[in-house]
Amino acid sequence: MFDTVPDMACKRAELSGDATAFLDQATDRRWSFAEVNRAADAVAAALAERGIGEGDRIAIACLACAEFFITLFACQKAGIILCPLNWRQPAPELVATMTPVEPCLLIHDAANDDLAERIAVETKIDRVDIETGLHAWIAQGGPPRSAPVPAERPWYLLFTSGTTGRPKAVIQTARMCWANTVNIGQAIGLTSADSAVTFLPLFHTAGINLYTLPVFLNGGRSTILPKFEPETLLELIRAGEVTQFFAVPAIYQAFSLMDAVDKVDWRALRCGCGGAPLPEPLIRFFADRGAMVLNGFGMTETGPTVFLMDAARAADKIGSVGRAQMLTELRLAGVEANAPGEGEIELRGPGITPGYFRNPEATAETFAEGGWLRTGDVGRRDADGYVYIVDRIKDMYISGGENVYPAEVERILNDHPEILEAAVIGIADEKWGEVGAAFVIPRPGTTPDPQKVRQWCRARLAGYKVPARIIAVDDFPRTAAGKTRKPELRETLA
Repeated sequence: MFDTVPDMACKRAELSGDATAFLDQATDRRWSFAEVNRAADAVAAALAERGIGEGDRIAIACLACAEFFITLFACQKAGIILCPLNWRQPAPELVATMTPVEPCLLIHDAANDDLAERIAVETKIDRVDIETGLHAWIAQGGPPRSAPVPAERPWYLLFTSGTTGRPKAVIQTARMCWANTVNIGQAIGLTSADSAVTFLPLFHTAGINLYTLPVFLNGGRSTILPKFEPETLLELIRAGEVTQFFAVPAIYQAFSLMDAVDKVDWRALRCGCGGAPLPEPLIRFFADRGAMVLNGFGMTETGPTVFLMDAARAADKIGSVGRAQMLTELRLAGVEANAPGEGEIELRGPGITPGYFRNPEATAETFAEGGWLRTGDVGRRDADGYVYIVDRIKDMYISGGENVYPAEVERILNDHPEILEAAVIGIADEKWGEVGAAFVIPRPGTTPDPQKVRQWCRARLAGYKVPARIIAVDDFPRTAAGKTRKPELRETLA
């Protein structure tokens, strides 16, 4: 597609330097595009003074804030690879995640000071807090940087779990960011007049790319909330401060239970949803109030946007994620090109990751010949070319917009002193989309207490990974090779 792209912060500052890029609600600070670019130059210079340069990795653990994006742009300028950390996870889990990528510095905010200290003690890496250290770097300034950015150079890593539950670091590039911006921008008509709100976690592709970076690159404004606060968020929308809005189903569900939902002019807002299918009752709930919530589909590996429903057909294609967008090629395994049918979704294009950092085995396993990404999701294409997600091939389920891999949870459960073996499946949940159900075989002479087992898990896993149900059984249905038949476990809950 292209070998280089312009320095994103620098180019946007050239085009609209005085316009507002970010309104940071926690600090009541307005950042213009020019200020963001100068701050990114300063952070890049400070990192260079520490001997951190191209190809090095630094980690960051923070709630949503403008400084995250300043650091992200600084890394792009310097060729440093940023590694956002999931601050919901306990320190031991994060240390295991970080170990393969070997970051040399941890940047964090005050809210994550204790977590950062535990990580730093365990890993022996230096840490810098945002409120004093990073701001001192910004105040110090640095020489302007405006060199073109290699389009396929690793820019940042987003961590996900593989089928074994082991963390994988998905490479994100400038090329992927531009492709995502094009895919979203042409689909929903992004312009410099648009405003978005950033509140989803910034260790997740949605927090970064839906829609903060596309809005930034189009010259629009993002109001940043540290995290999801339903009353504050709904008030921003009610006040007309948001024109483009993206959320996972659990957030639309939360809104639907609030009295203030009927005080919003939903017709003035363009709404998107991802992470899991938005249930039809919720689609109709918001449609009755003038909002057509458009379902989409993407992955960390796809930048993320590849499918997005269009408003013109949303009402008569409920449940569809739309069609493959401008810079995305789609094929369904075993289905003739462009024909109706069902098969595994495979994707190709400039928005697709080049692979997993320092993990060539996982990269080779994920890509088919010709550069096609195997998504592991089965899709059905109708006669009009609209795609519906049928099911996941693997066992992964999505809870509140977060991927949960049963093998990871099973490993924790199997370490419990009273559990001999565990099997975890995802089950439907009205609030979170899906939650975990854990079937456990007790060790002889023991009777695991479900609440205490959940507490055991919570001490070792992020909250969204903790099974909602713990079910003791004598044994699992198994194949001749001894593998658990999870579909049969699911049937016992029907």
